[in-house]
Parts: sequence; structure tokens; C-alpha cells
Amino acid sequence: MKLTTKQLTLCAVLTAMALALSYLENFFPLSLAIPIPGIKLGLANVVTLFALYALGPAQALLILLARCFLGAVFAGNMSALIFSLLGGVSAMAVMILLSRLGGLSVYGVSVGGAAAHSCGQVAAAVLTLGNTAPVFYLPVLLLVSLFTGALTGLIAVCLFRALDHTDLMKA
Repeated sequence: MKLTTKQLTLCAVLTAMALALSYLENFFPLSLAIPIPGIKLGLANVVTLFALYALGPAQALLILLARCFLGAVFAGNMSALIFSLLGGVSAMAVMILLSRLGGLSVYGVSVGGAAAHSCGQVAAAVLTLGNTAPVFYLPVLLLVSLFTGALTGLIAVCLFRALDHTDLMKA
């Protein structure tokens, strides 16, 4: 994949935005509203959705991988990298597939990605712990992913509408 300077710069800016949103999300006391461990809004996935639709799957995957690796390095938590990678890559694969199938809106693609992210993270937990106990937590995560995926999709749709008149959305 050969990137132009403009494309590479946009990927870098979007990666920085995704990292910032991921960090910012830690300041929302979501556990007070939803007392379920491990639940996050997934605000960085707005950037992933935007990149998928505006730039294409290859550049969206590049942004996702950079966000996962840099997020683990900046947080100093390399053990969380497996959770981030398995969740993120699973979500990206499903979102690419769903966006290409057609018939689904950005909301549907986002919810599918959120559900796949939960599945990927449970798979990471199974691999890390060496037992299948985390699988029993999957239905709870999938239920929550309906709401978080819809919220991420809503924010992405608002972003698309706001940028509809720019060169980014004409590609």
C-alpha cells in the first residue's frame, strides 16, 4: 500500500485523534451508570468508522493497529495489547465485511463492530487466563455492545454530515 503525503498525514492525525479519544474516555465514570466491569463507550471507534468509510479498509486498519500499539506503549501496559488487538482486529474485519455487503447503515456496521470487539476481547481473556470462564460474560458484553455500537454509529453519522461538504467525504 503506497500512501501519498496527504494520506499519510491524515492517517497520523486520525491515529492521534483515536488515541486522544481513548484516553479521554477514561475520565467518564461509566461504571457509575452501568456497574459492569470492562464496559467502555468506544469513542476511538468513531475514528475507525470514519477511516473505513472515508479512506478505505487498508488505511482504517493501519490507523487501528497504530492506535493499539501506541496506546499500549503510552499506557505502559503491554499486557493489554492482546486485548486491544484481538478486539480491534475482530471489529475491523466484521465492519469491513458488513460495509461491503451493503444493506446496512453505518449504525448496523458500528453495532456489528462493537459486538465483534466484545467477542475478540473475550477470546483474549480466554487465551490469557487459560480457561473458558470469560465466555459466560459474553452475553452481557454483547447486550451492552448494542448500545455502545449505536452511540458510536450516531456520532460517526453526525461527523459524516458535518464533513459532507469537504474533500474528505467526496472520495
